[in-house]
Amino acid sequence: MMSTMRILSLATLGAALLAATAQADLTDTLKKGTPDLKSIGPISFGPDGVLFVSDPQSSSLFAIDTGDKANTPATGTIKVGKIDEKVAGVLGTDAKDILINDLAVNPASGNVYLSVSRGKGPDAKPALLKLDHKGKLEAVELKDVKFSKAPLANLSDKKTEAVTCIAYVKGQVLVAGLGNENWASTLRSVPFPFTEANKPTSVEIYHGAHGKFETNAPVRTFVPFDLKGQTNILAAYTCTPLVKFGVDELKPGAKVKGTTVAELGNGNRPLDMLVYEKGGKPFLLLANNKRGVMKIKLEGVEDAKGIVAKTSVAGLPYDTIKELDGIQQLAKLSNDSAVILIRAANGELNLDTVPLP
Repeated sequence: MMSTMRILSLATLGAALLAATAQADLTDTLKKGTPDLKSIGPISFGPDGVLFVSDPQSSSLFAIDTGDKANTPATGTIKVGKIDEKVAGVLGTDAKDILINDLAVNPASGNVYLSVSRGKGPDAKPALLKLDHKGKLEAVELKDVKFSKAPLANLSDKKTEAVTCIAYVKGQVLVAGLGNENWASTLRSVPFPFTEANKPTSVEIYHGAHGKFETNAPVRTFVPFDLKGQTNILAAYTCTPLVKFGVDELKPGAKVKGTTVAELGNGNRPLDMLVYEKGGKPFLLLANNKRGVMKIKLEGVEDAKGIVAKTSVAGLPYDTIKELDGIQQLAKLSNDSAVILIRAANGELNLDTVPLP
């Protein structure tokens, strides 16, 4: 009887601990105040409506509670013509005086958030806007919100390249950009809740178009994905190597060599990317400034041999999606669709929803 009762007690305690863990909310670690943003760059959502915001000017990373946690994410499409003019109207300025740096979809609600700079150069002011599925666009008030802040040590003085892309992955925020070390190209892993600022990981890649190993070119965009239970990232560089890194390799202060799984042609700059499944197979959708949007087949990427010889186009196969020409940014909205920022043939900058090809 005593043994049975003890087993039941342990089972009850275990169930209670599991329930407490399941109910844990990332916002519980944040404190109310006003984030002192000096600038705004790439943004990315974690769970529970927490938005991670990079601030290259102050070499900082913020976690901000948006309070946007709908029980059921919105469905359908989002479409806003002349989005730059709409954003400028909300901010009380002209479209020529704003720059949309990034967009991110909140998985808890399906709402779209825009990282916007108002003005030009180092004097530009940061702004954050939210767009819902009814087309309502509004500025996000950052006064008296729950947030936390982590310093990003050793960022490059080239602030436009100091932080190029961020993503929340399983309890950590991955940050790509340039540092001020000899190996300038960096990927860093910042644990969340923020505890201490990790030193960046210096990364080296083989650039097939240049025929050499490089350590000074920044990752332009990256996306996390899982391979056989291990989390990896695919990172795209200018001119255009596509490189695989294991997230577990990104140790503070380490020097890591990536595996170049594709060369996608020189004279080209990658802009944004996402991973999705179609017909049970994984694909990467990559937007570029010169080579359109590529649908890259990821099947077998775990066994891809690294490119280590001078080449032009090689590695993972891809198709060009001609009807998506002009995309500047994209984010996954659902398993079947993406939100895009696209420059139309007539010059208009529009926000739209498209099916994943």
